[in-house]
Amino acid sequence: MKPLTFETVLRTVKEYFLMTLGMMLYSFGWIGCIMPVKGTGGGAAGLSLVLCHALSQVGIDLQIGTMVFFLNAVLLLVAGFIIGWNFGVKTIFCVVVISLGMNFWQSVLPEGDFLHLERILAVILGGILAGIGIAMCFAQGGSTGGTDIVAMIINKYRTISYGKILIFSDFIIIGSSLLVGFHIDTVIYGYVMTAVVGYTVDMIMAGNQQSSQVFIVTHDYEKMADAIVQNIHRGVTLLDSQGWYSKERSKIVMVVCRKRETAMILKFVKTIDPNAFMTVGSVMGVYGKGFQAISQP
Repeated sequence: MKPLTFETVLRTVKEYFLMTLGMMLYSFGWIGCIMPVKGTGGGAAGLSLVLCHALSQVGIDLQIGTMVFFLNAVLLLVAGFIIGWNFGVKTIFCVVVISLGMNFWQSVLPEGDFLHLERILAVILGGILAGIGIAMCFAQGGSTGGTDIVAMIINKYRTISYGKILIFSDFIIIGSSLLVGFHIDTVIYGYVMTAVVGYTVDMIMAGNQQSSQVFIVTHDYEKMADAIVQNIHRGVTLLDSQGWYSKERSKIVMVVCRKRETAMILKFVKTIDPNAFMTVGSVMGVYGKGFQAISQP
């Protein structure tokens, strides 16, 4: 067991604070933006909205946060018997905060479309807020439950990618809203909301880590390397190379940099050797000095 230090406590407090903030943003996106314009979406929240609407038609009024908690609790219980009780504390924490957050916003926010936005704008805003919340949760090692738990259960027996499970389940959940009285336009907006959520999560998760890996083939490799180190302050690696057509041996200048620094490198390459051959590729998860710190377990 690792010793408890101030840094460990501070990091843990920070992680749970950010997860709480993320889940509150997620729940506000649903309660403050999606529900007032009669929208819907996927995941446990979307299914809970469909079930709550169905129950309201028979005189049973239930807050969506309570339904979210009930669905996730059932999924966790089923998954526990099927794949074992190895769920992270952060997953359970996020599930609880989502449920409490939804009930909180539903209690304090005024009824109706208090933001007074066009329906499509409200759906997009709700999707963005939900996506930001999910990304904040993922970045701290948490999980929002719902589809994640379903994916774990399915992968116990069949290897299917998380993306396919997410798309299929969201398609079914949003489509099922037609069975409880929602109109076709609600289904369309539901798919728009789901797309916005996915795009937002991808952009935030990739944006924090995405960098450029540049390979420069030039005979002036020493001058090129010096220029990059002295002006852009990035480390450079020289790789042995040989042109198969010319049979000439040379060096390839390799440098990993931030996206915004790529244009500066292009200018230096053009100035030093206009005939240089260069490739630029996107890389993710660059860890080490000058980039993202390696996460502590």
